[in-house]
Amino acid sequence: MTILLSTLNARYAHASLGLRYLLANMGALQAQTELHEFVIGAKTTEIIERLLARQPRIIGFGIYIWNVEETTRVVAMLKRVAPQVTIILGGPEVSYEPGEQAIVQLADYLVTGWGDVTFPALCGQILNGPKPLMKIHTGVQPPMAEIKLPYSLYTDNDIAHRTIYVEASRGCPFKCEFCLSALDKTAWPFGLDAFLAELEGLHARGARLFKFVDRTFNLNIKTSLKIMQFFLDKLAAHPDDPVYAHFELVPDHLPDALKEGISKFPRGALQFEIGIQSFNPEVQALVSRRQDNAKAAENIRWLSAHSNAHLHVDLIAGLPGEDLASFARGFDQLVALGPHEIQFGILKRLRGTPIIRHTEQYGMVYDPYPPYTILATSLIDFATMQRVVRFARYWDLVANSGRFATTLPYLLGDAPFDQFMAFSDWIYGQTDATHRIALDRLAKLVSQWLQTRGMTRAGADALVAQDYAGKHDAPATSVPSRQARHLAA
Repeated sequence: MTILLSTLNARYAHASLGLRYLLANMGALQAQTELHEFVIGAKTTEIIERLLARQPRIIGFGIYIWNVEETTRVVAMLKRVAPQVTIILGGPEVSYEPGEQAIVQLADYLVTGWGDVTFPALCGQILNGPKPLMKIHTGVQPPMAEIKLPYSLYTDNDIAHRTIYVEASRGCPFKCEFCLSALDKTAWPFGLDAFLAELEGLHARGARLFKFVDRTFNLNIKTSLKIMQFFLDKLAAHPDDPVYAHFELVPDHLPDALKEGISKFPRGALQFEIGIQSFNPEVQALVSRRQDNAKAAENIRWLSAHSNAHLHVDLIAGLPGEDLASFARGFDQLVALGPHEIQFGILKRLRGTPIIRHTEQYGMVYDPYPPYTILATSLIDFATMQRVVRFARYWDLVANSGRFATTLPYLLGDAPFDQFMAFSDWIYGQTDATHRIALDRLAKLVSQWLQTRGMTRAGADALVAQDYAGKHDAPATSVPSRQARHLAA
């Protein structure tokens, strides 16, 4: 093969939608282009050996916040053992602030932003001349109708074993400063008929789990209803072979027509990711987030009470201007609304995002290494932030995992944040760990904690046993936080 497209995915189950878009739009070069995906943690030499076995002239790497460090090692070694191979980079992590990145210095070329048109054109120039003189090439955004959709490039193995990412639109009209979508001017839809035809083809080939990466699925209600009707039709026609769809919702935009459509879905067929991020109006204004908090709360409450959708709601800790007490109030308010999961995310300084403008005034201190997590602010010191990070991890293990649904209300009481923070501090003191805690041990620790709060041993053990019986291998259902998820394509 002349051209290889490659990336290191966070997990095997994640299939790169972005690389499949590139492959679909290679034009005359598609026949000599191959896709080779790896998973972070793979041995660098083995990755390089597999790539070079195809004798490529060009390798294009998709660079993301989760793989930039490992891919830097891959590119550095490639340049030592195969300097004749041209390396092209693309992806959100290298599209902004490229001048200070070691991987960009190592590579031959960089395509920033949209690569659908620019990457194939650059490959053609490298192969056929004249050789490009400039290292950095700004991606050209073509009309949406001219972008070839990539869904036929999901293999049968992908469909059988991996998450199928799809998008009915790109971009976002909102300007939340912690998100790369803040740099978009608007949202651009794909042709709906063509898109639905692609979904039909995927379903015919056996795809049943569809994860939409659209930033604002419910922005255009007519489009939302047509897409939901596609899935409702499949559920009606194949009740014994159900589909599952994951969408991101704007929290304060849920008109009656959309509620009616949502109410028709049976349990286990629909998941919504809903970004609240903060309930503090002053913090929302600081990060340019427009949100009607009362309407958002009303909509989440309605979804909890009147739909079968699984609700995954996001909060971000460490935003400028928000102290721990403010975050705790928002957390408690969200718990009271009854979502199935609360994704307790920690702010990350994604390259290129406008959040950087608050650094000095609000004492924002970020980890200099990926994923650039907030370490401290003027209102939350480092030690407290570490407590918050541990809270988030234990919340995933105990609450979001679904393994302790009966026990959780007893852990939270009438002050959910404060009570769970106390539990978090205690369990860390007992284990000195946030990972690799066996479920057997975790169950015993939960019981012991309840006993420290006045419950009898028999009562605590019986309560935990109600959740724990038969759930040794119960999977967690949480999805990446909004900040990370928007990079998945």
